[in-house]
Amino acid sequence: MEKLIQITSGRGPLECQWVVAKVLKVFLEEAKQNTIEYEIIHREEGDENLTLKSVTLLLKGKEVSRFLKNWLGTICWTGKSTFRKLHKRSNWFIGIFEREELEKINFQEKDIQFQTTRSQGSGGQNVNKVNTAVRATHFPTGQSVFVQDSRSQLENKKLSIIRLKEKVMNLYSKQLEIRMQETWNNHLQVQRGNSVRTFSGTDFKKNYQDKTFKKQRNVLKSELKNYKNDLN
Repeated sequence: MEKLIQITSGRGPLECQWVVAKVLKVFLEEAKQNTIEYEIIHREEGDENLTLKSVTLLLKGKEVSRFLKNWLGTICWTGKSTFRKLHKRSNWFIGIFEREELEKINFQEKDIQFQTTRSQGSGGQNVNKVNTAVRATHFPTGQSVFVQDSRSQLENKKLSIIRLKEKVMNLYSKQLEIRMQETWNNHLQVQRGNSVRTFSGTDFKKNYQDKTFKKQRNVLKSELKNYKNDLN
């Protein structure tokens, strides 16, 4: 299983960029412990050394979904700013989001189906009676073009390939624009409060607070099991 993940500071200040870099380190260490492979797809450097505005990761492994349950959402770090000593704020938020991976369009002529037909409109005897017009359809995307510029079927076929490729590439460009907009929206959607995880101090490992209530659920399950045994 593969998942595309983005860790972002949103529109947060430099402190949030510092938190992204710190959280990334903890995130990758936990991924290793859970035998999850990772690849850094893209990273946007922060405004200072050792800071990151955002990073996009590709995760691979059988337990990816389970692993991410404890990470996806808002992450909070509690501490005083090391960049602005007199700043009163002590809670800094970043976000971890799952992104849909965009499948790249591989345009190949073997994926095109050609249909010939008579040209439409005026143009003389040759245009109306001979199958010189060409309709080309790209199967993977469903995009198609109709070409009747020339009285030569071969020339129309060549033109149809060129125009169909342009159309398919334009489709891919629009999809990329949508993904870029989604990425930007993720930058804006970092919400304060209701954090999935909270860290404090400079040592993120030791100060991590579990917000999933997994331990509490396990304790309650154990108590319920003991209670049922007592009834029996």
